[in-house]
Amino acid sequence: MSVLAIDAGTTGVTALLVTPDGTVAARGYAEFRQHYPQPGWVEHFPEDIWQATLAACRQAMDGANIPKSSGITPAAGPPTCIGITNQRETAVIWDRAALVAPRPAIVWQDRRTARICDALRLAGWEERVSQLTGLRLDPYFTGTKLTWLAEQEPATWAGLADGSLAAGTVDSYLIARLTGGRRHVTDASNASRTLLLDIGAGQWSAELCEMLRVPERALPEVVPSTGVIGRTDPAEFLGLDLPIAGIAGDQQAALFGQACFAPGDAKCTYGTGSFVLANTGPSIVRSAAGLLSTVAWMDPDGALTYALEGSVFVTGAAVQWLRDGLGLLDNAAQSEALAASVPDAGGVVFVPALTGLGAPEWDPHARGAMFGITRGTTRAHLVRATLEAITFEVRDVFDLMTRGFGRAEGAGGAASALRVDGGGSANDLLMQMQADQLQLPVERPEVGETTALGAAFLAGLGTGVWASPAEITASWRLDRRFEPGTRDDAGYARWRRAVERSKGWAKEGV
Repeated sequence: MSVLAIDAGTTGVTALLVTPDGTVAARGYAEFRQHYPQPGWVEHFPEDIWQATLAACRQAMDGANIPKSSGITPAAGPPTCIGITNQRETAVIWDRAALVAPRPAIVWQDRRTARICDALRLAGWEERVSQLTGLRLDPYFTGTKLTWLAEQEPATWAGLADGSLAAGTVDSYLIARLTGGRRHVTDASNASRTLLLDIGAGQWSAELCEMLRVPERALPEVVPSTGVIGRTDPAEFLGLDLPIAGIAGDQQAALFGQACFAPGDAKCTYGTGSFVLANTGPSIVRSAAGLLSTVAWMDPDGALTYALEGSVFVTGAAVQWLRDGLGLLDNAAQSEALAASVPDAGGVVFVPALTGLGAPEWDPHARGAMFGITRGTTRAHLVRATLEAITFEVRDVFDLMTRGFGRAEGAGGAASALRVDGGGSANDLLMQMQADQLQLPVERPEVGETTALGAAFLAGLGTGVWASPAEITASWRLDRRFEPGTRDDAGYARWRRAVERSKGWAKEGV
């Protein structure tokens, strides 16, 4: 017996086969291309995401010696259900009948709707949007991407209005493909990232749909994060007929995969960006300091668990930029040894606002900047400054999360440790620097792919593979605990000065 978890990320798709003891029996991975048609624009071709999903699942099945049919039982056990997790906020449009996408998906990193957000803010919508959604007006979220289509692509919008086209996030699109178009759904965690969901009610808001000009009929049905919502079509998906029983946005799935089930439990995922989430239980904890209130997951009975979130847009992507854009690295893993070859960043400060700044500044007009470069600056200093920037960005968010949003507001009090995952968590130097900056232990689990693991856990809970969250907690295993050392407060002060100078750089008239 195993659970097939599909993690459709920003740059590729991972598939895991997870056994009942929480072991990853097999994995597969396939990348897909990123497209940058204009400065600040980021797009994906939905068909590329689907083909990467098929390829990753084939690899995982082959790795466990599972044939591409459900007729033979291999040693690892055939999958009994599927869980899905995905890059959030990305807007996907597809034909309901043919399941083809008439245009590229607009990715969460895309900044093209900054003007729309500014106009809505000037019109006085910010407070109402925050009250209903827990979010803020920013190009990050799905809703204004759909508004942009309404303004710029009337033919696409006509299809959404007449029902021939569907709109959704990546989970909705994959479920449509997996089920042969029979299901158009999303779970509450993904829906809560669209600017269209009333997170108190767990339902689409007619008021917000009208504000953003989104036809509600184009949107998916909101369903629980755990429990069977449909079955795969064997003709479309590797000959397999399996229940789809778990769905969550990637950061909420990681929170679940890290067994952060109690209010106050917190995790940080180091991927393309870095995302700090703290479980706030049944309470919506609201922040006036740049953090987001979001749905963590919805139970089968409709009960909602919430989280407080700090979203940092560019962290791992900054390391990729050093590799691909500047040629300073042969591979991302090389960053640890190179950064460790110098005692500090030599006074260099890097603000990796390559797609604007997320929490706590929320400035889509900010741009990346490096300060303090001298003739003595080497590539090792630039790499170390990049790792430092990641830890400073996470500190910005975590300080806000623990200062003023403790037990009195329902968040469950300060975390005793920060659980970490994602590709960046494999960097021991980065994790030690993070513990130093937070002055809090950082705990890395044995299974670093906790986003996919969370999707597996949600699906397994929905089908009886795991009887309760307590069984999942028992399967969480520590790899390494990083204890805090000396904190570089002077470096952090320089960082804050640099952030202020990077803000508003791309704004007209500045």
